[in-house]
Amino acid sequence: MIASGLSRNLTEVAEVLFRHDPIGINFEDNTDEYEPEARTILPRLRTCANTEEVIAVVFEEFQKWFGPDIAGGQEKYRPLSKEIWLLWNQNQNAVDSKEA
Repeated sequence: MIASGLSRNLTEVAEVLFRHDPIGINFEDNTDEYEPEARTILPRLRTCANTEEVIAVVFEEFQKWFGPDIAGGQEKYRPLSKEIWLLWNQNQNAVDSKEA
């Protein structure tokens, strides 16, 4: 159950990154392109308390993966980070309600 939840979270975060495509590598047929970044973002979401912290995490990970020049400015990560935070909270609430 936990593994399937993690897998779903990974898939959803990768899909958000692919759809927003902050680096410009979405060529329509490479839908797994952002999975490595999603794998490094996902564990860090546990420590986040709000959208601003998610923006910082996502931005830091993209700087690590692509370097500051390619990653660009932090503000472009705001929309996708808001969506990731919303999904994360929805998934956490679903897990909490199943455990109750």
